[in-house]
Amino acid sequence: MKKVLYEGPISPAKIADSISHHQIKTNIGAHSIFLGQVRADELDGKVVTAIDYSCYGEMAEKIFHEIREAAFEKFDLTCLHIYHSMGVVKAGEICLFVFTSSRHRKMAMNACHFIVEEIKRSVPVFGKEIFEDNTHQWKVNH
Repeated sequence: MKKVLYEGPISPAKIADSISHHQIKTNIGAHSIFLGQVRADELDGKVVTAIDYSCYGEMAEKIFHEIREAAFEKFDLTCLHIYHSMGVVKAGEICLFVFTSSRHRKMAMNACHFIVEEIKRSVPVFGKEIFEDNTHQWKVNH
């Protein structure tokens, strides 16, 4: 089972490295990528500077695996990668990276959309918003 949970923000270098590894796979005709980024939302006059992500690791990994398997069954995919941050991710940094590959663009794009929606719907990852004054509140939806 591929590990999805990733400590800290997902760096642009990790994303670029993942993309570059697929150049040798010449049966792929399309990739679709979703990048979730932490926003500097303003709530009650305070600005979010980071989100501290946490979860029940074993349970979350199991659900990520189920989503991955469902995507392979539903779509004609060649490759699929999912990484979700744990711990503190600052505003502007990447917290979710979904990367789908297929022979054709429609499959890659539809699979990517399906995966992101399933993650939002069913994975028990929790985010605690950290404000500029170091106070915090739990985020309702990650």
